[in-house]
Amino acid sequence: MSGAPPVDPGAPPVDSSFYIYNSYISDPPYQVSFTIVWTVFTAVCVLAAAPRLFRSIRNGRAWQGWGIWEDVCGHAYKPLQDIERKAPRPRQNTSRAWLSVLEKYSLWRIPYLNLDLGQILILAGYFAAVCVCIFLKSPIVQSPNRAGFLAIAQLPAIFLFATKNGILSVLLGKGYEKLNFLHRWAGRFLFISATIHGSLWINNDKTAGTPIIGSQKETLGIAAYGTLGIIVLSSLPVVRRIAYQAFFTIHILGYVSFFVIICYHTVYAVPWIFPPLAFYGLDLFVRMIRFRVKDAILVPVDDQMTLIHVQNCDGGWIAGQHVRLRVFFSGRIFESHPLTILNAPAPLSASSSGELILGARVSGDWTRALNELALRDEKTCRVNVMIDGPYGGPTIDIGEYERALLVAGGSGATFTMGLLDDIIGRVVNMKRRGGEKTRRVEFVWCIKSYGSIFWFSPMLLDIANKARGSSLDLHIRIFVTCLCDPEAVPDIPNCEVTVVKPKVSLLLEPFITPGTDVETGRVRSNGGVAVAVSGPESLIAEAQNAIARVPIGRTRSLGGLALHTEVFSL
Repeated sequence: MSGAPPVDPGAPPVDSSFYIYNSYISDPPYQVSFTIVWTVFTAVCVLAAAPRLFRSIRNGRAWQGWGIWEDVCGHAYKPLQDIERKAPRPRQNTSRAWLSVLEKYSLWRIPYLNLDLGQILILAGYFAAVCVCIFLKSPIVQSPNRAGFLAIAQLPAIFLFATKNGILSVLLGKGYEKLNFLHRWAGRFLFISATIHGSLWINNDKTAGTPIIGSQKETLGIAAYGTLGIIVLSSLPVVRRIAYQAFFTIHILGYVSFFVIICYHTVYAVPWIFPPLAFYGLDLFVRMIRFRVKDAILVPVDDQMTLIHVQNCDGGWIAGQHVRLRVFFSGRIFESHPLTILNAPAPLSASSSGELILGARVSGDWTRALNELALRDEKTCRVNVMIDGPYGGPTIDIGEYERALLVAGGSGATFTMGLLDDIIGRVVNMKRRGGEKTRRVEFVWCIKSYGSIFWFSPMLLDIANKARGSSLDLHIRIFVTCLCDPEAVPDIPNCEVTVVKPKVSLLLEPFITPGTDVETGRVRSNGGVAVAVSGPESLIAEAQNAIARVPIGRTRSLGGLALHTEVFSL
């Protein structure tokens, strides 16, 4: 590791201070060491997630959600059995209870950082590995190449955690959006490594009186660093929110340019380019297989919400997943936007059959143009769409828990609506064929005005009517924060509308308090509680901290307390 030349055994010993440090021999092993560290940690996480993967394989959910399909032969519509199976008797799941205890502490959300404690610990370990490999036994000031080597070594990790169709998402049971924070921060750590490498070389050149820009190597190095700077600046959250398409274009063109420049800057970068190209190539190949072009009908509920009914879609997704949608209108064929699927696939869905429903809240120029197109058309507004996906989905299966709390803010209800439609269909339509344990579901929706209730009121009405008289107790609670037009409240069975902004901790309290359930009269057992929250980052942070505050003893006695969150922001 010291870069010392081979020594003749018969020669007298030489003081190590006379050795010349050869970074091209000594530094590449640290690239390998860093790669081993993060791949081993990833492998440990995969092993920890293996039981969940095995359960999903056993109940068949692992084979769903791979691509939208149309049932041209009618095989998806099978006659349902007449007798509903009884919900399995809740049993104490010790392993799940202890896992919930361990996971709850990682949920603490740090204000203004948009990271929870678990994510911070992972990033701290990653950054520590980078720093150790850069500075350990390295004359970094005299020979800054080590930092450059480590910058290049981070490229495979950056691309692995960025691809939407990677094998890692399948093995970990998490969608790409849950791993994307690693992609973003690894890119920033690469930029920091490149900054150390470049700034120290510039300082050395100034000290030696050597021109900073002159030779091809230095010029290309500055060009590569400038390209990285453009990528980092264009990836800031404020840029993504204001000009997402510009961010996306700069991102793609920037990395292509960086790859070309860095390979001319140093030949040692070439081997580290192939893994990212392989990850991205696989991602594109799978996307091509999953692309679907369909007919769709645009239904404007009002000037703030547009429902998109994609025709001839019978299955291939799991409730809670999302697709990237292109709508061929007004020259916007190159714009692709993520939209969550509102309904469960047939024959689970209580509100639809043979179609995929998406909800597009007006929040930008694309959604506004789509809404205006639907409003202009007096008759049925038909368009052609391209679907890429589905992606993501819940990390927990509500059917494995006795009670479920679904909380949504604003358009985040598109996620919880899908989960609600799915669990009602599995219990009522499929008669608990998969051994679903769920006995009670509370659906909570926080909105700014009464008019927003009509966005999804027809679906909620169908779901509530389907659940009425079944073995599953469904309660719908809608919280409105504005006293505008209180008469506009649709009649939905077992639905309560309140003018107040609720706290997640108060919503959660009845589910985790020992005793008798006030709504059902049943004694609460230890079948576990599943919580799914979707909406703005403030709601997600509140929910995570509420779960983290639940005492250890109560978490164990519940039989497990699981949380899944969906952030509706860029």
